[in-house]
Amino acid sequence: MTSFVPEHTILSVVVGSRAYGLDGPASDHDRRGVFAAPTRLFWRLDKPPTHLDGPRDEEFSWEIERFCTLAAQANPTVLEVLWSPLIETITEDGRALRDARRAFLSRRVAETYGNYARDQLARVEARRARTGVTNHKQAMHMCRLLLAGAHVLRTGDILVDVTPLRDRLLAIKDGSSPFEAWAAELLADLAVAAAETRLPDQPDRPAIDRVLIGVRERGLAPG
Repeated sequence: MTSFVPEHTILSVVVGSRAYGLDGPASDHDRRGVFAAPTRLFWRLDKPPTHLDGPRDEEFSWEIERFCTLAAQANPTVLEVLWSPLIETITEDGRALRDARRAFLSRRVAETYGNYARDQLARVEARRARTGVTNHKQAMHMCRLLLAGAHVLRTGDILVDVTPLRDRLLAIKDGSSPFEAWAAELLADLAVAAAETRLPDQPDRPAIDRVLIGVRERGLAPG
């Protein structure tokens, strides 16, 4: 499977600190991608993989159908792939997927982003209660998730690059700035954004299906 991802990749982006604008000299290159398995492979008893690690370090890719399922569920990690400003590979199918990215958005983002952030906060607090040590990096990403959640609810776009807030977020990461009061404000703001959002109740499944069907039809081409 080592050559499967490069051969069939339709979209590959850099995510993580480099995409967020929070990177330093030693930051990893976190890569996430989408591959489209040839349609005929689905006719076999053994189906193509739904996801694969590698082949490079810190690289993970989803088969497009699995990717669409997760994106329609408003998975923050998956949605970031469609909005990352750092695109390394994109094909015709990748452009079709990216062009349809708003079809995946729904009011559910309030729940997923909020829950991800609350989970991070619970882990920070549990570790601090257990060891007396605060995971400041986790606290920083909790704040970033809350910011991103309110942003998408208000604008219909996923906030990836947080460079304007780089100093404030990195101050939380290095422990030089408290995060608790800001986190409480961001949680309250997320609730307001959820109440006011114009996002639909459900993702646009017909639009998503059109992308997926188009990819499968093109995947029938010989060769």
